[in-house]
Amino acid sequence: MTIYHLSMECYPVAKVGGLADVVGALPKYQNKIKGVDAKVVMPWYNKSFFYEHEFEVVFDGWIHQSFNMYQVQVMKEKNNSLGFELYLVRIPGLLDRDNVYGYWDESQQYLAFQHGVLHWLSAMQIRPDILHCHDYHTGLVPFMIENCPEFNFLKGVKTIGTIHNGEYQGQMKWEMSNYFPHFDGWKWGLLDWNGYINPLASMIKCCHAFTAVSGGYLQELFQNFKGLESLVQQENQKAFGIINGIDTEVWNPKTDEMLSFNFNLKNAVAGKLKNKKVLCETYSINPDLPLFGFIGRFATEKGADLLPELVQRGIQQMHGAFNIIILGSGNSHLEEELQNLNYTFTNFALDLGYKEYLSHQIYASADFLLMPSRVEPCGLNQMYAMRYGTIPLVRYIGGLKDTVEDISTGGSGINFGDATVDAIIHNIDRALHIYSQKDLMKNLIENNMKKDFSWELSAQKYVDLYKN
Repeated sequence: MTIYHLSMECYPVAKVGGLADVVGALPKYQNKIKGVDAKVVMPWYNKSFFYEHEFEVVFDGWIHQSFNMYQVQVMKEKNNSLGFELYLVRIPGLLDRDNVYGYWDESQQYLAFQHGVLHWLSAMQIRPDILHCHDYHTGLVPFMIENCPEFNFLKGVKTIGTIHNGEYQGQMKWEMSNYFPHFDGWKWGLLDWNGYINPLASMIKCCHAFTAVSGGYLQELFQNFKGLESLVQQENQKAFGIINGIDTEVWNPKTDEMLSFNFNLKNAVAGKLKNKKVLCETYSINPDLPLFGFIGRFATEKGADLLPELVQRGIQQMHGAFNIIILGSGNSHLEEELQNLNYTFTNFALDLGYKEYLSHQIYASADFLLMPSRVEPCGLNQMYAMRYGTIPLVRYIGGLKDTVEDISTGGSGINFGDATVDAIIHNIDRALHIYSQKDLMKNLIENNMKKDFSWELSAQKYVDLYKN
């Protein structure tokens, strides 16, 4: 069985968020299953990975978009160093840039990527068993292979769509249809939602099956899906919830080269403390206090807008009884607010941007991880945290419901219901009581490290879905 994963991101080639971690791990674990050959196709970016690895051009062709012609080059990484075949699609003028997102013409970029991939597969007579489309950026592929004559060779290929975050749907005006490969015009309804082209809606309509990245999130989509509730209810017979996993070879405190000190289950308490002392020294905060961490984009859906008030009120109300470290970026106003607080409070450390090594160090050092998310389709941070013996303090929503059970019901995490500063502070107070009980903390650390969030089970669930 041959599977092509189509995605904008893949770790370690290009990463913005959790999508990259999923696409960088899922095919690797699928390839450990007998009879499965999973590959990844993504855009070419001007990133160090390309220059540090050997690539060969396996296809060179042209596509039309409106009145323009664009060259399409497909490059294959020679040594399969990631555990799967990796293909990069380069389209000079569109897919040849430094960053993954944020360009004014990104709708045209995504259309060109999908067109280029299908043109390559058709021209080279490559017919996969499955095309697995990740998020709306590749959501038009199921429509294109069934309704664009240029891709008749691929007609009937089974398509799976995965919704990593339904907040983003790629909606565009109908004028953008001029950039599509020619399609049967009377099928326009498969693209339309409320008078716009909606790639995510089209994916749900046209794919053979679609998944959400947790069962909890799938249930939420039936009630709250940015206007697509009725569509997902109508198509519920082909909807599945499959929780993401984490790459336990990359995320392993015993072997992680990004840590100051490695540790395992037997010496977890001591190992975490050693890492904590190094991290606290780096940021000039007191290592004797409990450490809370936040890692993520400064987006409203992540609850990041609550952070400035949380830092100020939390530290004041608790009389400086804990430290907090924040790693993230993405909102200049929030960044400025947090920088000002960083000058004011000695219990607060801030690092703006995204640093992979620092995220590993925070997971290994922190006592608690904060996730006050308003929307969390799956969440990987809580799994990374538990893998490194850190107790997640999370809002009870989406994939967090599926992975973190509160200590009051026999779990080893902390749940709260409302995305408010009051709710977070109340549960920080709970966490401080837990922290004061050394034996309880030791048990929670060890219980979290014993949890199995590896990709093996989820990879098999996807393969079973492909077979069906």
